[in-house]
Amino acid sequence: MKKSDPLVGCLAVLVAACSAGGGGGGGAPPVFNENGPVPPAALSLETVNGQVLVDWAPVSSADSYYLYWSDTPGVDPATTPGARSMPVDAPPAIVAGLSGDFHVVVASVDGEGQGDPSREASVAVGLTSPERYVPSWAGATPTTVLSFDYDNGKTQTQNGTALANMLYSLVAGDRLEIGTGRYKLTNSLALALSGTAQKPIWIAAKAGAKPVLTRDGNNKNGVEFGLGGRAQYVVMEGIEIEGGDIGLRLYDCRNLWFDRCEIHHTYANAIAANSVDTEFITFTRNSVHHTAGSGEGFYVGANNGAVIARYWVIALNTVYECSGIQGDGIEIKQGSYGNWIAENVVHDTNYPCILVGGTNGKQRNVIERNILYRSNFETLQVQGDALVQSNVVFDGSTAFYSGDHQGPAQNLVVVHNTFINDGTAVSLNQWSGKPGMVFANNACYSRDGIALRFGSGDSGVTVTGNVASGSVLGTNGGYSLGAGLSDFENASWDGSKRNVTPTFFGALTASGEEAWFELEDLNGAIRTAPFDTGAVDNR
Repeated sequence: MKKSDPLVGCLAVLVAACSAGGGGGGGAPPVFNENGPVPPAALSLETVNGQVLVDWAPVSSADSYYLYWSDTPGVDPATTPGARSMPVDAPPAIVAGLSGDFHVVVASVDGEGQGDPSREASVAVGLTSPERYVPSWAGATPTTVLSFDYDNGKTQTQNGTALANMLYSLVAGDRLEIGTGRYKLTNSLALALSGTAQKPIWIAAKAGAKPVLTRDGNNKNGVEFGLGGRAQYVVMEGIEIEGGDIGLRLYDCRNLWFDRCEIHHTYANAIAANSVDTEFITFTRNSVHHTAGSGEGFYVGANNGAVIARYWVIALNTVYECSGIQGDGIEIKQGSYGNWIAENVVHDTNYPCILVGGTNGKQRNVIERNILYRSNFETLQVQGDALVQSNVVFDGSTAFYSGDHQGPAQNLVVVHNTFINDGTAVSLNQWSGKPGMVFANNACYSRDGIALRFGSGDSGVTVTGNVASGSVLGTNGGYSLGAGLSDFENASWDGSKRNVTPTFFGALTASGEEAWFELEDLNGAIRTAPFDTGAVDNR
């Protein structure tokens, strides 16, 4: 059922926890009545993060409803286990904890029992994290598993040289598992390894091991892929890279996956891919920190589209302590497109925690569900050609900034974010008159200054469903007023407290515009009407 009006009732969204093997149910279903109410019509399904939102047209003669579902088609209420059925007072309903395929019917219920079920509706359930981010070829099986252990009778340099030689010899289908030790590299480890989708190459830590690849000095990079030949279909997992000018540098690369690695204490960038076009690169669950020099955690693409990165996934990473003369956390340059930056935690950076340019009109970038705080510059900066949704952003010179940079601000949809800052929360320059500009359902909170500013006005911009606490400039509508941090469960201006769930009777609850809602909130929950403003739904 939908959330009730916060002034007259309590939050009432029914969530049934279940799984492919069963789960929570709703007790014994009502008896069948052949003269019962007509079945619901117009079933619709939306899915995200292991959940399905089931909606249908209400039946006037029904007092309530009963859902039945299965992971195979042909759902029959007479044979469906109780663990896969549940009562619902009114549409919609959310079924959670799912995987695989979802098939559902809904029966109407009155005082005499339930009537015939509806037509069956089906959907492939949206994946949960981290599965939603991994490459399509991630499930391939190695053909050969190799082992390399640190030799305590040799120096770090000798161990590093021996490991490097073994790495150079890997072929498609090999999985090399490396033991604990500090492997010192005397030169950049330049890997032009070529696997296939059916036979990738794995470079992995042994279970419970901590192999560290170290590189002294700033005259060589740590690890390089794609120099001297294309690198493709390679996985690096659980490897620590310490030092080097750039810790990890990508050249001619496609279909690489870096998972649960640590890259840190570099003399310049931690990760750079700014020399050759790259595509289908995935970074998940990595720790990237303590950079110097130019200082970016991720430096992806090159200025003015000179080098393009396309179809990258940067998700579930922690990036912090990015310093030096710039020190962005994650930077995607102008012209790069189709990239997905999601569920990262980025903090304590010199330049923006996340900085994304435009795509020059190509497939938009998506920046969603990131938590960003403590930047010496703008905390989040996005130029255009992007969806920016369900991010939480604190504490910078400005929490969120957008405007012309190496291209025009255009085709930018900014929805359901929470921006909190002691100074300016949101500054939008050069938006007036640009195509495809939307600023909707955002919480914009400033302690001492400007909550929301359109530097050149908002002509042609869709502005709706926002809540602002602080002064508002350059727009005459599209927002209501907030009451400061009391509108959140437990948030602070500096980001040290980051629970931005709306308080139930606060200004954010039920203030969003339905036309611009996004299905998934910061925590992976499905939003339900009436929609809350900001990154988190309070159900």
